[in-house]
Amino acid sequence: MNLAMAVRPSTPAAVPTTIEDTRWKQVLDRDATADFVYGVQSTGIFCRPSCPSRRPNRTQIRFFDSTAQAAAAGFRACKRCRPTERPHDRFAEPVSRAAAYLASHSDETVTLDELARITKTSPFSLQKNFKRILGVTPKEFAAAKKLERLRKHLPQGRVTDATYEAGFSSPSRMYQAAEALGMTPGEAGRGAQGLTIRFITSECSLGLVLVAATDKGICSIAFGDSAYQLEIDLRARFPHAEIASEEDDPLLTQGVRFVLAQLRSAPHELDLPLDLRATVFQQRVWKVLREIPRGETRTYAEVAKSMGQPTATRAVARACATNPVAVAIPCHRVIGSDGKLTGYRWGVERKKRLLEMEGV
Repeated sequence: MNLAMAVRPSTPAAVPTTIEDTRWKQVLDRDATADFVYGVQSTGIFCRPSCPSRRPNRTQIRFFDSTAQAAAAGFRACKRCRPTERPHDRFAEPVSRAAAYLASHSDETVTLDELARITKTSPFSLQKNFKRILGVTPKEFAAAKKLERLRKHLPQGRVTDATYEAGFSSPSRMYQAAEALGMTPGEAGRGAQGLTIRFITSECSLGLVLVAATDKGICSIAFGDSAYQLEIDLRARFPHAEIASEEDDPLLTQGVRFVLAQLRSAPHELDLPLDLRATVFQQRVWKVLREIPRGETRTYAEVAKSMGQPTATRAVARACATNPVAVAIPCHRVIGSDGKLTGYRWGVERKKRLLEMEGV
């Protein structure tokens, strides 16, 4: 249930909901991790749960999912806790320094202890807060930076040379990390030359849909208004692959049928093989999205919380924005905390219509 739907004006006779009971306890505990604000009806002020001010009477409290909701209800921001300003995170600076160091030393193996000394924090705190703030561990971040170097050096020479230029200690290490590329290092070295991608376009209730696949599975599902532009966009994603239209391909036909089914009232479950190029964090986000039931939505903050990373809201939004397979990974079911649809890779109007089709 959307938390915004649970917000009701409080009266002395009101029986609090389970959500309200939980939130009231967080207010009493001055929980700095709580992701909501509360308004005090007697003063007209709204605060963070961590506000140091005197606790108000429970019957005077109203809870809001966002500062925008509180302001729209006529409350003004507290001058002590300043709820409209981003709260200070004392680990933000050391995490930023650690990330910058890893990025500038991606050709080296940097240990967690070394990072802790550089940032003047403990290894445990750095590990915990690095993942909390950035959504990945220092090790995963370093591996991603090495893969960026691998992509850069592969087109310039042999795979073995690029392996060491990228900072991998051995070819076996590189091959393990290269799984995130979604292709073999040899394919990446040739700019995806030799990789064959077939595609098909079809009309649907949202305009046109393009479905593309490699030998491993579906790699793209995209909506648009022009078959020509859809093909151009596909070629831009895979500039050196062999791309061709294939009207009679069984997998592509199955993909189109799946998409068309999602746009009707009785869709079937996803059983398509997918071939997606993604980071570890993107894969985790997309897995959560596929678990959102049809007819329901989640906020970006709720997705981040369900992953155990409540501060990774922006990273979740970026993962949604880079989803390459519309409806197969239902990123359209993620909305803003204020209930707004926010953005959608294939247009907000399509997102609105998809949600309407699903009964949201």
